[in-house]
Amino acid sequence: MNGIQQVRRIIPVFIASILLGGCASTYSFKVDAINNPEATEHKSYKIVSSNPEVSEEDLQFKEVAEYVKTSLSGKGLYEAPNLESADMVVDISYGIGEPQVDFKTYSVPVYAEVGGGYQTITTPVRGKNGKVSMVTTTIYTPPRKEIIDMQEQIVPITTYEKFLRMTSRDNQDADVSEGPVQVWSIYVKNKDESDDLRKYLPLMAAASVDYVGENTEQQQEVKVKETDESVAFIKEGM
Repeated sequence: MNGIQQVRRIIPVFIASILLGGCASTYSFKVDAINNPEATEHKSYKIVSSNPEVSEEDLQFKEVAEYVKTSLSGKGLYEAPNLESADMVVDISYGIGEPQVDFKTYSVPVYAEVGGGYQTITTPVRGKNGKVSMVTTTIYTPPRKEIIDMQEQIVPITTYEKFLRMTSRDNQDADVSEGPVQVWSIYVKNKDESDDLRKYLPLMAAASVDYVGENTEQQQEVKVKETDESVAFIKEGM
């Protein structure tokens, strides 16, 4: 099989993957999680804002807090009736960075004109007198375009980094001189061309569900689709 035949076989699969991918977009998140192995009995919590510029009465903060509560419930954690009785305090911060210019590589098809041109056809024609004569006709066939190769193109794109951070600290045995002990922390981020932070917040919360109270040891890549059960779980809420 030559190179052109291989390309012709690859192209339909390439196009099909694009069309199918468009039905349910997949989002990629980086997740870092750490825990305190000595703090395993903490079950109840109270959520607070770790950003002094974001009030806990802010509507978006309340929305994010609900996503976080649902995520924490997946690991059996529950909200305490008040701050004093909570085993831990969970600090929440979230946001979006300034636009950045990155470069992305795309594979694009290379077309070429194939065939076509003028062709002379000689056809026998019988006249009224019964004699057969040869008639020559010139016809034109337009060339057709075919994909003969795939070529990589590098183009600049504007990207935005979105993040969601949750950090829990001990609320019962805090040493005033040393400060509260951290129980666990999760940092979720995404970087792509979207600047729609609100859309990504439930997706980031969904990406965090499996890592609450865990230690990833190294950064994990988590793929999330809007149709995933974990996303539906987060959006449905408590």
